[in-house]
Amino acid sequence: MNKTPDPGLRTSDLLRRRAFLGRAATGLGAVALASLLPSQLTAAQPGVLTKLPLPQKAKRVIWLTMAGGPSHLETFDPKPKLGELHGQPMPESFTKGQQLAQLQGQALTCFGPQHPFAKFGKNQTEICALFPHIGSVLDDICLIRSMRTDAINHDPAHMFMNTGSQIAGRPSMGAWVTYGLGAEASNLPGFVVLTSLGRGGQNQPIAARQWSSGFLPSKYQGVQLRSKGDPVLYLTNPPGINRERQGSDVAAINALNRSHDALVNDPEIATRIAQYEMAFQMQGSVPELIDVSGEGKATLDLYGCQPGDGSFASNCLLARRLAERGTRFIQLYHKDWDHHGGVKQGVEFKAQEIDRACMALITDLKQRGMLDSTLVVWAGEFGRTPMSQGGDGRDHHNQAMSVWLAGAGIKGGLVYGATDELGYAAIEKPTTVHDLHATMLNQLGIQHDAFSIKFQGLDAKLTGVEGAKVISDIIA
Repeated sequence: MNKTPDPGLRTSDLLRRRAFLGRAATGLGAVALASLLPSQLTAAQPGVLTKLPLPQKAKRVIWLTMAGGPSHLETFDPKPKLGELHGQPMPESFTKGQQLAQLQGQALTCFGPQHPFAKFGKNQTEICALFPHIGSVLDDICLIRSMRTDAINHDPAHMFMNTGSQIAGRPSMGAWVTYGLGAEASNLPGFVVLTSLGRGGQNQPIAARQWSSGFLPSKYQGVQLRSKGDPVLYLTNPPGINRERQGSDVAAINALNRSHDALVNDPEIATRIAQYEMAFQMQGSVPELIDVSGEGKATLDLYGCQPGDGSFASNCLLARRLAERGTRFIQLYHKDWDHHGGVKQGVEFKAQEIDRACMALITDLKQRGMLDSTLVVWAGEFGRTPMSQGGDGRDHHNQAMSVWLAGAGIKGGLVYGATDELGYAAIEKPTTVHDLHATMLNQLGIQHDAFSIKFQGLDAKLTGVEGAKVISDIIA
């Protein structure tokens, strides 16, 4: 218990005295920091949930974000009837009174699927023929064809998918998960973000607020690792500075921060201390993380990538390595899915960039015995219209989209829900983003409707107040 400071002491004297005491412990602090090994996995980043209310089937999440809004009609939702009506006016019964984005008030014309579909897996599920590698692991995947979302433009739609709200300032799902569960790694962040850029679409920017901690302590926000070059800036020390000296500096700075925190009791100071220590530990752990020389040719051939080339495939391999090392939530963004024009060629490019990598990630996790404890989610921020835009593209659409999940107790080889015959709206087992979040938390052992924090007088939750439900039918 802290003693009350002597009222006769000036603040400057108090700070000097505490700074001296802090510096006296610097040597011990440096030794402790320097002794952390890159491979050490401990509960160094505990969460607030010391006892989970539900059985935990997922220890970690890898969320594959297809940024820009992938067309379900050229990926996972076959619509032969739409093909039959190609070039004809869209029946008004589907669209009357409905919210549209850029097609509002324009003549609406049916635009058939631009690529053939083929059957894969034991259940002969139809997906676009451009994705044979994903088709080869379809028996491990649960495909949801009835997802819908609230937002119809990119930034609020990303915000809604990431935080459960279109309003900026809410915690992202990765922040919620690490807040609740912490991380197994002592030397890597609990929440890591990787981005990659593709071809054939509009390069919509991804703002860092998408992985913000919102009103949760800032130590839970996502840490973005760069996909090319050094993943973290200033990873190496300047000439003349070795690791022991760097550790001494960090320990001294944190001693001063602790002294100041004893005076002002600011929780962000504790975060600053933790981040200094994490940055120091990452100087040792990140070089080992990105050194894939020990992976072997078979693994590199499986992903079909050149490590460190900035590709989605390279990021998938890095995601698996992060998962092995105890990172709790790993989110990959692959951009350029925004096909207002040229959707046929654009999806061809996307398939070349992600098809093999998605298969490789699932296969690699399964071979290593990690798929049973890793939840993999593939999702965009919304779908695309069954009506054409500009003759060869599709507009934003929030009434229908496809997502898929794998691992961590999710039923493989299952198709859940359906859209109407033209792919305009989810009509069978419609599913919301909040339902998807609730299901993720459920597999992590967290009861979604009881997982909250007081904010502005309300019990704020990732799954909102609209009555989210766990999608129990897709759970084995």
